[in-house]
Amino acid sequence: MTLPDPEMQPEFYADVPLKRSLAWAIDLVVTALMTVVALALTLFVGAFFLPVIYAAVSIGYRTVMLTRYRATLGMMLMALEWRSLKGGQPDAMTAFAYSAAHAGLWTVFPLQIASMVSILLTNHRQGLHDLFLGTTMLHRPTTT
Repeated sequence: MTLPDPEMQPEFYADVPLKRSLAWAIDLVVTALMTVVALALTLFVGAFFLPVIYAAVSIGYRTVMLTRYRATLGMMLMALEWRSLKGGQPDAMTAFAYSAAHAGLWTVFPLQIASMVSILLTNHRQGLHDLFLGTTMLHRPTTT
């Protein structure tokens, strides 16, 4: 299995930057709700460690979803799929590295801006973490 060529099949990459943004917003809500549940389970003592709990929830959520489904809930709703540049499904360690890099990019805001610019400018619509890990996001192929 190989990736669709952006030159020959641009429909797989059209609107990916917008859909990635919307998927991120959906996943932000999902992880925030999961963090609130985690705080409630600690009887809100976890509020002292809120950034750490949120990061752990976010990384765990993304790692599990990407490993099992090649997409988070937001990506599924936006009909996006995460793939390696070879076309296959990345392994669990790559999913973990992707999730940790995603969280890291948000802690260093200029890097996140650079990642957004990268998504707009690269043929495969790759962010910095995608470029580093050899992955990309594309429209999920329709099955008829």
